[in-house]
Amino acid sequence: MKKFTKVISTALLSMMILAVPTNALTAKPVNASMPAPVKQVKSVIFLIPDGMSVPATTLSRYYKDATGKTPLAMDEMVTGLVRTQWASGMITDSAPAGTAFSTGFKSDDGMIGILPKSMGSAPVATILEAAKLAGKATGLIATSEIMHATPADFASHDPSRKSYDSLSEQMVYNGIDVLIGAGDSFLSESVRKDREDLNMVLKDKGYDVVTTPAQMAASKAMKLWASFSKTSLAYDMDRDPVKEPSLKEMTEKAISILSKDPDGFFLMVEGSKIDWAAHANDTIGIISDVLAFDAAVKVSLDYAKASGNTAVLASTDHGNSGISIGASTTNADYNKRPVSDFIDPLKKAKKTIEGTMAVLNTGLLADRSNLESLLSANYGLSDLSADEKAQLMAAPKVSDMSPMLVAMLSRRANIGYTTSGHTGEDVTLYSWSPDGD
Repeated sequence: MKKFTKVISTALLSMMILAVPTNALTAKPVNASMPAPVKQVKSVIFLIPDGMSVPATTLSRYYKDATGKTPLAMDEMVTGLVRTQWASGMITDSAPAGTAFSTGFKSDDGMIGILPKSMGSAPVATILEAAKLAGKATGLIATSEIMHATPADFASHDPSRKSYDSLSEQMVYNGIDVLIGAGDSFLSESVRKDREDLNMVLKDKGYDVVTTPAQMAASKAMKLWASFSKTSLAYDMDRDPVKEPSLKEMTEKAISILSKDPDGFFLMVEGSKIDWAAHANDTIGIISDVLAFDAAVKVSLDYAKASGNTAVLASTDHGNSGISIGASTTNADYNKRPVSDFIDPLKKAKKTIEGTMAVLNTGLLADRSNLESLLSANYGLSDLSADEKAQLMAAPKVSDMSPMLVAMLSRRANIGYTTSGHTGEDVTLYSWSPDGD
């Protein structure tokens, strides 16, 4: 137990906690004079909402309940702040950020599970690998490809996050008990440069390899590799539940398997596409996957409270997009704007921009005469101005409409963006432990 506690501390050295523990709703400091009963922590669930800035959580809370009084599951876990700079700069990429979380060492841009160049670029052990050595079960979940930067940081080592063949192979051979997400294309011998059939390797190693939510739910195996798409999974708002499970369902399944290990477990869960929506400045996409992530947090927290031996941590690896509640449209009258001015335009959208573009790519007529009806039904833009319609009709390609559409929705919802890239602000640390630490 002491060994594992030390490993957890080492792996999270990059988290610089800047605030005392508080109750997120009352903001009352924890009473340090009341000693909590000592309980053994033998399992850790670490959830990463990739690219989630604080305004994204605030906006999602009001989208869920316009009074703002219904808390997110994360709210009761607010603990402090995390400094996200990488080894050589202020605004980090997911690869070195994930390396900092998984190993306790800052690293360089694009690097997966290895030390920065200034320290020799050598592979360094991860918290997941340490958990395995301690005899614990291990699992990884992501809504991106499972070999994408953040999950790869916990189970592989490479100078480049783009080395998907290498990262995939390492994850297959690393002996992880449960992997759930996407990325079928990087396991196939027809795609891999080395022509290795990693699907066959998984079966030889005793994994139950499943590709549908029904198969995942029915699986009784102790070793599970579940992949529901050749590339990334859909945003939760666009998801077909017959083809893809929710992040909550994936987390529930992983916990149900890993918790059978009497020595405990380590599980990392990534809400990958919060980051992708922020890159696209797609407000409704951000909200879609923040709320899906929060549902996975609740499942984890409920399990931790019931088990009495599990700690739950959550933190994003960096901010993204400079999203703000309020924009140039509210410069003169921000103090007079009701909540409805921000939330109601977003409530009209039924799909993210990714889902909307999929509809346009397949259903838009050649003369674009049905453009307005498709946008009204899917992205909630039912009141295009003459200038907006002309701008869209003049777009050379359908794909060129995407940045126009996200800007139109943001303008209606009075949401601002400063960039389509990452940002360098401190981010929130969320934590819960049965011993109150």
